[in-house]
Amino acid sequence: MSKNNISFILNRPQLSENIGACARAIKNFSFKKLVLINPKPIFPNDKILATSVGAKDIIKQSKKYDTLEKALSKIDIVIATSARFRNKNIKHINLDDLKKVNFKKNVGFLFGSEASGLSNNEISYANYTLQIPSNPNFKSLNLSHSLIIIAQYLASIIKSRNVPFKKSKKVKSASKKELQSMLSLCINNLDEINFFRPKEKRPKMLENLRNIFYKMDLSDKETRILSSVFASLGKKR
Repeated sequence: MSKNNISFILNRPQLSENIGACARAIKNFSFKKLVLINPKPIFPNDKILATSVGAKDIIKQSKKYDTLEKALSKIDIVIATSARFRNKNIKHINLDDLKKVNFKKNVGFLFGSEASGLSNNEISYANYTLQIPSNPNFKSLNLSHSLIIIAQYLASIIKSRNVPFKKSKKVKSASKKELQSMLSLCINNLDEINFFRPKEKRPKMLENLRNIFYKMDLSDKETRILSSVFASLGKKR
């Protein structure tokens, strides 16, 4: 289990202070990777650097993307944080369940914006949702507080033990980029046969498709086979 495989992803963060505090929390527990998607403030700025205190290096080496898909292209397992239970066919885990996650893979913890959190559409990109136990009558946590709780818990897991996962060395899990490419091929074919009807239901149907494919632990070979199947179906028309 390596800390280098863990990324903390802030989706549309709104406050400079929170971005800086998140960078500080990441460095507090010796993690290194901060990813931002469409931050509202100019990034980086003086306020972000000031609130990061001694974690300016985390800010400077962070990566910024304009879409969620691009940010997740090199992430194998996405764990979305949410203050509320989602009525979706997706695995919901708690902090203790993190001990079972294969951290030999690239794992990304996805955090929503301070005002609205993560939408169901954004959740559909995740393999799991994680809820931090808190007062049931007051579940709202500051963005940096949520991140530091998870970072501390992860650090304690890494320090205590590594969880062995027995799997053939010849089997390589598909990357998010490979899954996205396969899914795009599937969606293009479905668009050509006007599958998404009525049109207003298309976003929800796409969300459900992502839920199906992203929660499956497909190998790169299985992903290539499915891509070939979708490509062949397109040629038959």
